Parts: sequence; C-alpha cells; structure tokens
Amino acid sequence: MKIVGDRTYVELPGDKQHELPPLLVHTAPQIKRLDKVVDMAQDLIENEVLSPAVFAGPELDHERRRMDLAIQMVEQYLTLVTHWQWGDGVLEWIRQCETTFETRIDLRPYLRPDVWPHAGRTSFVNLLSDKSVPTDGVELHKAVGLRLAFRQPPPMSCCSDQFLFYLNGSVASTAYDKWAQMTPDPVSSLPPERFHFQVVAM
Repeated sequence: MKIVGDRTYVELPGDKQHELPPLLVHTAPQIKRLDKVVDMAQDLIENEVLSPAVFAGPELDHERRRMDLAIQMVEQYLTLVTHWQWGDGVLEWIRQCETTFETRIDLRPYLRPDVWPHAGRTSFVNLLSDKSVPTDGVELHKAVGLRLAFRQPPPMSCCSDQFLFYLNGSVASTAYDKWAQMTPDPVSSLPPERFHFQVVAM
C-alpha cells in the first residue's frame, strides 16, 4: 500500500501495466431536434414564475430578453445532457472494468471489501481524473451523479429554470457522494501508472 497525500493506493505486485476496456463517451449532446428544445425553453419561460422586472420595458426588449433567456436555458440543458452522457459512459465503463477485474486472478482480490487495501467504484472515477482524461469541462463526479439520479436524460419539459440554473449541480454532487459512501471504507485508489485504457469519443 502506498500513501500519497491523503489518499492510499492499492499496491499491485510486479510492474506490468494492466489493460482496461475502452471508455466510450458521447462528447456532444445527442439532441434530435434542437428547435424543439428551444420551443420547450420558451414554454418554460412562459409558465415559470419569473420576476416581472426581467420583462419590464418596451415589447421589443421583452422579446429579446425572452429569447436570450431561452438560449441560456438551452445552453444549460445541453450542458446537463453532456454531463449525463459522460456519466452514462463512465458507469458502463466501471461495469466493464469490474468484469475485467473478476476474470483476472491477479486483479480479483482488489475489489473485495473484506480485503484491505481494496478499490471501490469511486476508485475508477478517481483513476480517470488521475489519468487526466480530457473531458472538455465535464466534472466527472457530477456527471456520474447525474447518471445515478436519472436513468435517461430528463427532457427539457421536465426541468424547471431553477433546476437548470442552480440545482442540478447540487443534486448531482449529493447523488455521487451517497453512491461513494455505499462502498465500505477504507477505499484505496488505483495507481494510474499501472493501468492503460483508451477513451473513444462517439
């Protein structure tokens, strides 16, 4: 066992680099009809309780502000979908990694919670961070948290403006933290130099 800072790492015997399954992710939001998403955003603006001050002034300014707000909501929604897609890819990758560990005699003991030091599912998320996987601004723990909270990306019509602008980050973080606590402590990290995998953008 190796300790670096406040983290402990599983110490694997030998110096062999272990190959893990590729991480497959949709890096761009999979939206069929962007115009429908914009329409839904405009419907949300009409139906949500917004401050009258937002739309004060001449009618032309009112329409411009309404469109600006709709565009901002669509951007927030596309960011949410991108995070969800990353989370979906990461969770599927973790399942494949667990299968890989189970089928390999040299790796099998490190996922058993009755053996210490052992790795947990969050160890794979940490491994992605330790390997500096390029995510284009996607926060992996929030991405996984969103996927844990939603089996499918929620449609725009199900999201409130408050959720899109303020609440989705805390919902995702809470979901991830709760999920992380499901593996009994102490959980050790996987040494990044001992594992190799490809990231495939789909």
